[in-house]
Amino acid sequence: EEIFSAEKLDEAVQNIMKSADKEWGGFGKAPKFPQTFVIQFLLRYSYCQKISKQAQPAFQQTLLSLDKMIEGGIYDQIGGGFSRYSTDTEWLAPHFEKMLYDNALLISVLSEAYQLTKKERYKEVIEETIVFIQRELLHPDKARLNDPVGQGFYAALDADSEGVEGKFYVWSREEVLEILGADTDLFCEYYDVTIKGNWEETNILRIKKPIEQLATEKKITVAGIKKIIEEGKKQLLEHRNKRIRPLLDDKVILGWNALMNTALSKAFAATGNKSYRQLAIENMQFLLDKFSAKNPNEFYHTWKNDIAKYPAFLDDYAFLIQALIHLQEITGDKNWLLKARSTAEYVIEHFSEAGNSFFFYTNAGQQDVIIRKKELYDGAVPSGNSVMAYNLFHLSILFDKKEWKERSMNMLLSLGNAITRYPASFGIWACLLQEVISGTNEIAIVGQESKNLHEELLNHYIPHRVVMSSKGSDPGFPQLAGKAATNPPSIYLCRNNTCLPPVFTINDLISLINKLPRG
Repeated sequence: EEIFSAEKLDEAVQNIMKSADKEWGGFGKAPKFPQTFVIQFLLRYSYCQKISKQAQPAFQQTLLSLDKMIEGGIYDQIGGGFSRYSTDTEWLAPHFEKMLYDNALLISVLSEAYQLTKKERYKEVIEETIVFIQRELLHPDKARLNDPVGQGFYAALDADSEGVEGKFYVWSREEVLEILGADTDLFCEYYDVTIKGNWEETNILRIKKPIEQLATEKKITVAGIKKIIEEGKKQLLEHRNKRIRPLLDDKVILGWNALMNTALSKAFAATGNKSYRQLAIENMQFLLDKFSAKNPNEFYHTWKNDIAKYPAFLDDYAFLIQALIHLQEITGDKNWLLKARSTAEYVIEHFSEAGNSFFFYTNAGQQDVIIRKKELYDGAVPSGNSVMAYNLFHLSILFDKKEWKERSMNMLLSLGNAITRYPASFGIWACLLQEVISGTNEIAIVGQESKNLHEELLNHYIPHRVVMSSKGSDPGFPQLAGKAATNPPSIYLCRNNTCLPPVFTINDLISLINKLPRG
């Protein structure tokens, strides 16, 4: 009772806000990392508090953090995508390496932020970042590979080119003038490009002045400035593509691809862009085919040149199961959920220790490991244990497996007060704790014409949920069992396996959710 209390969530928020940079966003001092798990937790906390006066500082800090990163040099203003971290407090000078997992995690949290705020810039950055990943981190398309199965994402782009960090991404004012000509002054003012330079006698593009302010000062419409900026970005990107490129780490890593798969599912839910859903499906087909080992639920860690290597680690499995759960949610295809369950069963069998709820990082059968460790902290990527705890919690609802819920709760209880005392190190754990306290919205849509309602539902911000839709009742899934098909389709909202009478519009469903306590 002490751990599972709303007061503990308040305590976590207070501890996070102690390190909040109120001027430049983010948390802590330089070097500054995106800390997407903390932002995600604060977004969900703000939603659960219905963005009350108490929650306003946390809510404003999440938006400030996202806005300042998007405006800064950590975000590639020309080509989209985020670098690993900023070397300064203002998000100006990044370590220019671009990692797949960072961009996946930022797309995920931006999708949630867009659902909650409907701020158009968040949607634009989601789109720009996915374009970057498709352009620079997607391995050659399946037609050129003569491969009928899906697509995978490369691991990273190096920070250096020609032996100099950031050389591929920076500009002199003279260079911009030569490329853009007439509109150089306005473009340079918007992106802080000067003759002297804003970093080591050169310029990293960043936004220092809101476009509305610049429009007022220059007596030009916002639409007019946007047109100039977009045309300038296009020309600079074309010029940049002729430069010597940073080296590509062309490994395809199972866990990082699974994080990107989840990001695509969340991006589709937030924006409705069907190409993201299709890419997620193709990528998952690729992962299940190319990384599969002898056991149908056993996987390898990396793939390159059509060869999969090294036994997968706990986080590979955890992120894959998470991605399968999300993929079912956006497609309605229950086969993805069945695969998530069977893979979770494999993890429980091969990564567990008798008498301990936490999972080992390595498979019991792996021969080259001297000491098997357990990783609990959420660092640059989530820990496999925190994501597995989340997976077991959701799968326990979807398949009515009480022992999985019990294990998930024991994992939370074993960490206890550490989660709320040090939430920056236990961000995913804090999100799970918040869902347990707030309650999970168990949503089922049943009827022949359920597809449109399903897609409409996904667009709404309901962070604590499991969703299934079907043309009819299905005894194999507790959420769908005993629920007859209707026309129009019935929408059921349940908590703890207890269902309210069905409604028939998404607006009525949202109204029901808003009447329930959020923690």
